[in-house]
Amino acid sequence: MKRFVLLFAGLFAALQFGWAEQPTLRYNKNGKFKIVQFTDVHYIHGDPRSDVALECIREVVDAEKPDLVFFTGDVIYGKPAEEGLRHVLKLVADKKIPFAVVFGNHDDEQGLNRQQLFEIIRTVPYNLTATVEGLSGVTNFILPVKSSDGKKDAHILYGFDSQSYSKLKGIGGYDYIQFDQIQWYRENSARYTQENKGTPIPSLAFFHIPLPEYNQAANDETAVLYGTRKEKACAPQLNSGLFASMREMGDVQATFVGHDHDDDYAVYWKGILLCYGRYTGGNTVYNNLKPNGARVIELTEGEEGFHSWIRLPQNEIIHKFHFPTYFQKKKE
Repeated sequence: MKRFVLLFAGLFAALQFGWAEQPTLRYNKNGKFKIVQFTDVHYIHGDPRSDVALECIREVVDAEKPDLVFFTGDVIYGKPAEEGLRHVLKLVADKKIPFAVVFGNHDDEQGLNRQQLFEIIRTVPYNLTATVEGLSGVTNFILPVKSSDGKKDAHILYGFDSQSYSKLKGIGGYDYIQFDQIQWYRENSARYTQENKGTPIPSLAFFHIPLPEYNQAANDETAVLYGTRKEKACAPQLNSGLFASMREMGDVQATFVGHDHDDDYAVYWKGILLCYGRYTGGNTVYNNLKPNGARVIELTEGEEGFHSWIRLPQNEIIHKFHFPTYFQKKKE
């Protein structure tokens, strides 16, 4: 009954205040567009161990004033799921900042399935999370970022539902992004390229579980890695080919994941930057990479690549770089 009341209240607010209509993302008048990535908040409603995560979100949002917040999975880690999810998202919505969510492997372990969680998210103000009917997973969507004059798509942001655990007999560990999701990406990437007169539109991809290529890249002595790597990427055992498709389509410059709490690095491998966010959560689950924080990505209109850094509490910034400049210089 309590869950119904909360959902009804959210739907009523959406109708009353008219924010069910999605805001448009675009470069500001200074030609900038800033994304903050929060990952693995692992929030448990009412648990004081989660307070540090909430404070991190407040502090980073106030300091960076992003144009978009991207939650890359494992937002909640305990019951009640709806109250926990709403509490975290409200921190961003109350600032009138657009946000998007891709699910992790723990979000739907708290009494509500992915579809039920999505129905809650869609009632929160400034939500841009969407779904594609018939596609594997729930949080698959595309967010175009318009040019400052609003006349064209300047950047494309892809959100993928990276699933949870392997469903194949004899194959343990985590699941992979499915073939229909990859085909969906390829078709849309090709469409955007065609609409852009044959030139791929610079794109970024966000999901929770890292690709197998994260381990391949980190183990390659010729690859340029910047940041902290304290654990092996907990990637799927099988490779479904998303990285190869992104490389072939030529649009995705970087991917951003979470899942592994003790990593916050970026590694340049075979033409794509493979990035982790910074663990945002509190002490509700393992975390040896302290303090918690967030990754920031700043796009500049007309400029190749992007700037990125990790923001920590008390206005500390680490691991700042420009892609591709930093990685090209290191490689030389």
